[in-house]
Amino acid sequence: MTEIANASFEITVQPSGRSFATQGAETILAAAIRTGVGLPYGCKDGACGSCKCKKISGDVSHGTHSDKALSADEEASGYVLTCCATPHSDVVLESRQVTDASSFPIKKMPVRVAALEKKSHDVMQVRLQLPASEKFQYHAGQYVEFILRDGARRAYSMATAPHVQETTPGLELHIRHMEGGKFTDHVFGGMKEKEILRVEGPFGSFFLREDSDKPIILLVSGTGFAPIKALIEHMRHKGINRPTTLYWGGRRPADLYDAAWIAEHTASMPQFKYIPVISDALPEDAWTGRTGFVHQAVMADFADLSGYQVYACGAPIVVDSARAAYTSERALPAEEFYADAFTSEADK
Repeated sequence: MTEIANASFEITVQPSGRSFATQGAETILAAAIRTGVGLPYGCKDGACGSCKCKKISGDVSHGTHSDKALSADEEASGYVLTCCATPHSDVVLESRQVTDASSFPIKKMPVRVAALEKKSHDVMQVRLQLPASEKFQYHAGQYVEFILRDGARRAYSMATAPHVQETTPGLELHIRHMEGGKFTDHVFGGMKEKEILRVEGPFGSFFLREDSDKPIILLVSGTGFAPIKALIEHMRHKGINRPTTLYWGGRRPADLYDAAWIAEHTASMPQFKYIPVISDALPEDAWTGRTGFVHQAVMADFADLSGYQVYACGAPIVVDSARAAYTSERALPAEEFYADAFTSEADK
């Protein structure tokens, strides 16, 4: 172990040819983030599988991770989770999504709770005031992590595009209440305006690929709407007119807690279409729209996704089901599926 702790290995990513070096026992992803090489990733905890890629050569060992994120068969076939893979030699990886998304500096900073607003029975909109001296830069779709007093972390996506800070400084987050959750119980219980918290970010490789003119499918479940809202604001601000269809799924209509915002802010986007999908409506909901699972609604509407990009955000089961079905049954290129799975502590 002493040799590993003192070692430095070269990591090369194909086909881009970008390379970086690890330091000591840090993971491949930690080294990539530190050096500004934008490998794809989501949770950083071995739970979501967003950072999974093919190892062409080299040796690694994996730390604790979910079998759903990387199965034993996948590992035997040469796949790695860069977020919990520590190299034991120089390594060559294959990842077609490598970008410079991590070019914005990652900062730790105090924030003040500016406002709390319940959007539904279990979703709280939290607005955070940033230090006046801080210029916080991020890509629409990225997230920050709260650093709790015991060192635990909780990740939440920014729900506004970066340009919004020019007129309304601060961050907007959408936080779902998880019963018994150390952090969310506080958000829905004792949290007050003016409370001081610590955050670090930005993190994540979920952002709009603007070098493409392909039409876009936005697939959302629950509070996965937060980063998608930021993407929509960014597209509107930049005048990006690619045909875009948003599918937002929930169990009941109240779960689609910001439908009014969608109607108001996309009225000037003629290329934008919104399709809400409800899976468990009750008679008193008087729901007359689409029903069923949201990822299947996309499949019902599109027989061929080979010319599309899909941005999926929300519950891991929705993201994973969509990825598998769209790539195997609708010809979506695997590299055109971009995802941010909202993992909980139970998923980890």
